[in-house]
Amino acid sequence: MIRKVKSQKSKVKITIQNLKFSILSCSFTFCILSFTFTCYAQEITILYTGQTHAMIYPCDCPQESDGGLARRATLIKELRKENPNTLVLDSGGFFAGGLTDEYTQNTQLDMQRTLMNLKAIELIKYDALTLGDDEFNFGKDFLLENIAKIKPSPVSCNILTNDPKEKPPLFEAYIIKEVAGVKIGIIGVTGLSARQKAFDLKFSGPKIAIRGAVEELKKKNADIIILLSQLGEDDDLRLIKEIAEIDVVFSGRSRRHGNNKEELYSKIDSVLVLRPSWQGRRLGKLSLTLKDKKIIEHKVEELRLSDEIKDDPEMLSILPRCFSDANCKQEGMIGACQKPGTGQSECLFTKASGVTLSIITPKICSVCDSQDMIKFLKTQFPGLVVSYLYYPDARARKFLSNFNIKALPAYLLGKEVDKEKGFDKLKENLEIKGDFYMVKPEFSGFSYFPDRKKIKKKLDLFISLYDRNARELLEMTREFNPAIHFLAVEQEDKFDAPGGRPEVQEYLRSVCVQKNYPRFFWDYIICRAKNIDSSWWEDCLSGLAADKISSCSRSEEGKRLLKDNISLNKELKVMFGPTYLLDNQEIFSLRTVPKKEEFKKIIKR
Repeated sequence: MIRKVKSQKSKVKITIQNLKFSILSCSFTFCILSFTFTCYAQEITILYTGQTHAMIYPCDCPQESDGGLARRATLIKELRKENPNTLVLDSGGFFAGGLTDEYTQNTQLDMQRTLMNLKAIELIKYDALTLGDDEFNFGKDFLLENIAKIKPSPVSCNILTNDPKEKPPLFEAYIIKEVAGVKIGIIGVTGLSARQKAFDLKFSGPKIAIRGAVEELKKKNADIIILLSQLGEDDDLRLIKEIAEIDVVFSGRSRRHGNNKEELYSKIDSVLVLRPSWQGRRLGKLSLTLKDKKIIEHKVEELRLSDEIKDDPEMLSILPRCFSDANCKQEGMIGACQKPGTGQSECLFTKASGVTLSIITPKICSVCDSQDMIKFLKTQFPGLVVSYLYYPDARARKFLSNFNIKALPAYLLGKEVDKEKGFDKLKENLEIKGDFYMVKPEFSGFSYFPDRKKIKKKLDLFISLYDRNARELLEMTREFNPAIHFLAVEQEDKFDAPGGRPEVQEYLRSVCVQKNYPRFFWDYIICRAKNIDSSWWEDCLSGLAADKISSCSRSEEGKRLLKDNISLNKELKVMFGPTYLLDNQEIFSLRTVPKKEEFKKIIKR
């Protein structure tokens, strides 16, 4: 009996010890998991738009007919599912009307389109947006009445009322969003140009207002500070140099043109400056990696809202079928919008009459592409029937001789085109050539000069040293040894350039370096492209005689050298760059700086 009791006591002791170990083991595991969680970086996604101008349908574009609210809604839903830690922001300019809305019709329809866009903003569930001057296109009362009906309410730190005693202010200066345990402060600021449309409101100085909002956010322990700005990019860049606490700026009025990916964003010191896509044709995506609630990595993308994205059914249910004829498209048909902008709107289609288009293009050309122009002409003349003539075939050569055509591809429309609805829009860009209307080369673009002698492996580069990619481009093309032509023009024995006198003076110095020290020419222009805003140009001479270059650039010799340098620009009517002339015949431009291997392939083709 005694042994039996001892045995049971032993079992009890073992069980208690096992329990203690189990508890300690669980506690240790919890500590490890807790430690791991706190050390792991947070992943936050910010989706953004700006300057959409109530663009509710895909754009009426010959290339990449992207955009539209229904596609945007679908993509945002998908991205939110991928990462619930997502914010959706708009940096202003979401009302229709005004000088920058190319789809404006009349006040009534512009108001209807704006109201439709406001419903869409609420349906998409934006987290924050700010106001630009376009939001006052229909007056303060229209804005206040309709913006109050949706969520979120806009943020703007510098819009006041005429009554200083009125509290609270019309709009909150900022909001705080907590995402993945991170407090994100979002400030809005409105450009002072809005005063011209909202004369019964007062606006405070943006810098003082933003600084005040930043200080309040810091007191409330905001980890990340975002600025939705409608000031203009130059003002944005000045602000971030003076207010160091801002982490990200969405520039609602940037200098960006079109969908150039190279202009998607900049990093100024530690501040990200992002530029939304025009008219909401693409959706901006900023991916942030944070550790200890600080940004340690970022990735910026722009996602096409192409026809590969299905329209969101819920969004389609609130949109009218059309606001104008441009929204009614069907291959080979002419569309007309009936009862535009209403729930009863519909598209009626009639068969388009045939319009002939003859395209004269080289048989062999690395860079000739007529597809964009064809797509554009089809938007104007849906019944377009296309045929080709290939140079140097006899019939093509005869057309070139008879019509004095100097550049290809050439686009010849049949005379029946003048009876079409779209003719009036295009006629200023057409010239009569026998029984045809030829699209003017400066409008259609051109890629090939049939009268120029082919010189294999010859490469010319037309460039501005003031282009922000100039240094990178020069370094990439250096091994191909292109002839450099600076983008200046001669006017009455004087020179001019987009950058004014400083740019002209730089080109005069550069051609003098090329004349006197040809071996150092490339080193000099690359050095200057890297530091183009510096007046210390002598630093790029690497010990060469600065006095000699200065004297040359101020003399008649310098003028003659620059005149020779830009003579080909004048002959070929090259006004913009970077532009390339290949084999003395093929001319083309590239939006971005290509990789060296990509550029080799272009040349080899």
